[in-house]
Amino acid sequence: MATSTSRSASGATSAVPATAGLSATPTIGHHLRDWRQRRRLSQLDLAYEANISPRHLSFVETGRSMPSREMILRLADQLQIPMRERNVLLVAAGYAPIFVERSLDDPKLESMRRAIDLVIEGHKPFPAFAINRHWEIVSSNAALPQLYEGVAEHLLAQPVNAMRISLHPDGLAPRIVNLDEWRAHLFMRLRQQIDLTADSVLADLLRELMEYPAPRAAHKHPTDHYAGAVVPLRVATSIGELSMFSTTMIFGTPVDITLAELAVESFFPADAATAEIVRRLHAQGLA
Repeated sequence: MATSTSRSASGATSAVPATAGLSATPTIGHHLRDWRQRRRLSQLDLAYEANISPRHLSFVETGRSMPSREMILRLADQLQIPMRERNVLLVAAGYAPIFVERSLDDPKLESMRRAIDLVIEGHKPFPAFAINRHWEIVSSNAALPQLYEGVAEHLLAQPVNAMRISLHPDGLAPRIVNLDEWRAHLFMRLRQQIDLTADSVLADLLRELMEYPAPRAAHKHPTDHYAGAVVPLRVATSIGELSMFSTTMIFGTPVDITLAELAVESFFPADAATAEIVRRLHAQGLA
């Protein structure tokens, strides 16, 4: 091993490996093993699903064999690896990335932007948002502004983060009637997303959210109205208590990373009272 010398304060020298302080770049084998373990699959299970031999997979993970681009993509399919991370795998194996990432402002995504706006605007008078992979709101139909009364300006500064505005003590949290239930629901969704993507930014976001004040006592809320199928967001506002549940829409078979990581979150009335309040406001042009 090559060495260099370093001199101590007393003037003595010692041999130091030339690679000291350097971190090795993860190989394609390391990446695949980490994703396989994250998905809690054995080599035998993954090899069976991908229709390759366990011996070959073992050689790939240990660096004794270099996988083809086609094999990397096949394994990525079985491991449900996000599109962004598939590019990482390809680069680690010496191949060029194949999945494109464009800004939503790119002219080539104009038709997709129009489709997003059409869906969001068509959902009025109820709120709908386009959200990126880090829960930043990239588009909104601005419905029901009464929801955001009293929200601090720093939470409304761009980019607005849907998780922060929901759970921050300067956001909606003090007015969420079932904060304990809604908080647990958002934490569950965020943990599932972290498990799926291994995104460090989301992991940091979860740690931040968990430091926000928790509800002092569990709220007693009726669950028979929803049969355990959905978790409603119940917010006290100047126009009355609004109860809504959300659905998430994603693009089918996208080949662009930005679109693959985009979701449209749409809210619907969870009870007749909310539907009537919003209908009345809409008729008055106030929703």
